[in-house]
Amino acid sequence: MADATAETPKPQKPPKPKTLKGPVRRRVKRYGKRLTRWVAAYQARQSLVPDTPFVGNEHFPFLKEFEDRWQEIQTEAREVLKFREHIPGFQDVSPDQYRISVADNWKTFFLYGFGNRVETNCKQAPVTAEIIGRAPEIHTAFFSILAPGFHIPAHTGVTKGILRTHLGLIIPKEREKCRIRVGDQFMNWKAGKVFVIDDFYDHEVWNDSDEERVVLLLDFNRPMRLGGRLVNWLLLKAIKQTAFYQEPKKNIRDFEARFEAAARRANENLEKLSDL
Repeated sequence: MADATAETPKPQKPPKPKTLKGPVRRRVKRYGKRLTRWVAAYQARQSLVPDTPFVGNEHFPFLKEFEDRWQEIQTEAREVLKFREHIPGFQDVSPDQYRISVADNWKTFFLYGFGNRVETNCKQAPVTAEIIGRAPEIHTAFFSILAPGFHIPAHTGVTKGILRTHLGLIIPKEREKCRIRVGDQFMNWKAGKVFVIDDFYDHEVWNDSDEERVVLLLDFNRPMRLGGRLVNWLLLKAIKQTAFYQEPKKNIRDFEARFEAAARRANENLEKLSDL
């Protein structure tokens, strides 16, 4: 674990989008949080891996392929970044993230989004998609692109039944300035290296460097006993009926189409130049 360094000042809280202010949505979110906290206590007891902020890679053999082939994944991420202006901010995909993602400071290129493979985006990163396809029970996978100087405020994930993997791809030279806190523990990213977090713990991220940080994030099911798996399945099934799930699902499809069109135009322009 890396030593903690001085925290940067936190930005002012952004205003809530009007679409998130409805009374029904507020009630669903309030009671949903209570439910997930209660469920989390049960899932922790059912867990087959440690209930700690960071969970050791030795519990997840499938992660070795990501480290072994990280340079191929990095190459595909660099190709995607050529169309950076067409990659949406996280809050554009999921409006509920308005508090932690502002403007273009945290961009997300989804390969798997909320349980669904994003076919067109996967064609832009076929090797990465192939490797992800062999991993068990992936819910979400995306290139996470963090702007220089940006701080993602403290927040928690939706359920303890899902763990999140980070694979370092493009890391600032001063990597000690780029870090994540999960619970009371800190970690710095390193290119080609994986770590796993339980993002139901309170966590936040800083990129205090003057360079962009790019990692591959994967969300997958926490190994649990039968009771825990059943409860997690029921919880996720309920979440899929809410706007929290349905809105991002639709938005990912919209941005997928826009990115494909931009990439196609760029390729057509290159072909025209090669014919000159």
